[in-house]
Amino acid sequence: MHRRPAIRLLVLLALLLTAASAGAALSPELDRALRDSKYVYVQSERKSGELGRPAEIWFFYDGKAVYVGTRPTSWRVRRAKAGRRRARVAVGKVDGPAFDATAEVVHDPAIQKELLAAYPKKYSDGWSRFADEFRKGFETGDRVLVRYTPR
Repeated sequence: MHRRPAIRLLVLLALLLTAASAGAALSPELDRALRDSKYVYVQSERKSGELGRPAEIWFFYDGKAVYVGTRPTSWRVRRAKAGRRRARVAVGKVDGPAFDATAEVVHDPAIQKELLAAYPKKYSDGWSRFADEFRKGFETGDRVLVRYTPR
């Protein structure tokens, strides 16, 4: 008889954890769009709390989050480092399917490597002009990785 309350508690905790993680999951439409699209349009949080203008940007999607390699002086990086981490990410076009995200500047050599391997295929028309800049930038810190995790 002592086990029933414990089992009920475990079931309740499992349900709560499932519900919490489901809130951050992307819809099948957004997941498909991220796998098929060349661009995302990122809006980052200004001091006023409003979102800035959408910026078209190359991206890497690992099935969980969107990553962009960008200069540390960009507004998206400066705002995230200042604690203004709320963002909106539209996929494919400015008014395309979108999700709210949390921005974070991260140092993840494994993701950088995956991004650098994916970009030549995904951006074959322009990658040759920017490949060295991206590679060297990640090495020197002239380029950083920003992760956008769905809220």
